[in-house]
Amino acid sequence: MSAQGERVSILVKLARGDMSQRAFGAELGVSSTAVQHWENGVSIPETKHLSGIAARAGYTLEQAQNYLECGDLPESDVVTQMTKQIKKLSFKQIVLIDRAVSDRLVAIAESAGR
Repeated sequence: MSAQGERVSILVKLARGDMSQRAFGAELGVSSTAVQHWENGVSIPETKHLSGIAARAGYTLEQAQNYLECGDLPESDVVTQMTKQIKKLSFKQIVLIDRAVSDRLVAIAESAGR
């Protein structure tokens, strides 16, 4: 596997998280075979798909392209890291987070006297 193929594999796996290849492919509008080829370094995604992969992993298209060419993926701040993790969660897990955020917002509003 080429260095670029290895980087594509890492980026796709990061973006896919625990989603199945089929579900991830459906989200991007490609087959599960395409996702499998990317993860095995057999092929490189087209720019429109790379953009979706990058966004799902919490990066811009430019950052992903730079990573594929140079091997440098920028460190993300805490919020970006949290966003990446949230994108990988199941519906039930997102509902729990939504409930926690809602409770926090209510507490803030109540403490402000609203």
